[in-house]
Formats: sequence, C-alpha cells, structure tokens
Amino acid sequence: MNGSEQGPTLSTGRVSAATIDAAGWGLFFIWVGIAFLTHVGWGVGLLGVGILALGAQAARKYFALKLDRFGLVLGIVCVAAGVLLLLDIRADTAPVLAGLMPLLFIVVGIAILVSVWRRRPRE
Repeated sequence: MNGSEQGPTLSTGRVSAATIDAAGWGLFFIWVGIAFLTHVGWGVGLLGVGILALGAQAARKYFALKLDRFGLVLGIVCVAAGVLLLLDIRADTAPVLAGLMPLLFIVVGIAILVSVWRRRPRE
C-alpha cells in the first residue's frame, strides 16, 4: 500500500464512521469480557455498554459524522436499564414503568423497521 492509499487515521484528523464503529465493537467485546471475568452484574454491565454506545455517538458528533440513531437509542436504553438495575428499581412492579416499558420497546422496534423500509432502494 502506497502513501495515497492509506485509510483514515487519527494523526491526519480524518476518521471514518467505519473506524469509529470498529473501535466501538472492539471496546464492547473487551468490556463484556471484563464484565464476565469480574462478575460485576447486569446493572454495571448494561451501564458500561450504554456508555460505550453513547461514547461512539459522541465521537461521531466530534468528527462531524452522521449519528447512528440505533446506536444512540441502544445507548440510552442500556444506560437507563443499568441505572434501574443498580438502584434496584424493577420495571415490572413500578406502576408507570410496568405499562410503558413494553410499549416503549414496541415503538422503538417499529421505528427501526420503518426506517429500514424507508431507506430501502426502490426498484
């Protein structure tokens, strides 16, 4: 590979979304491995995954790249679930959360499916 074929690097200030995604997945697997080895529990595990997902979105924003809505929603949901678990708040027994949580997941799932359908190239 000659100098003109080099991929985006941090030293040149150019970073691609693929680079951020690869770094995020690498950190995800490292975190999951550490969480399993140390038995930190679901609360800390989900909180860490959420922070990593939101950190990847912050990096995308910093490098003026398009945000990944799925990653953003995933990060928010994981952080919220981690905090609920750490505070020992059960979503199925809290009066408001018990009714809203399943609906929230259904709405998010439908939104993702609709966004995929709308981006599909028409033939």
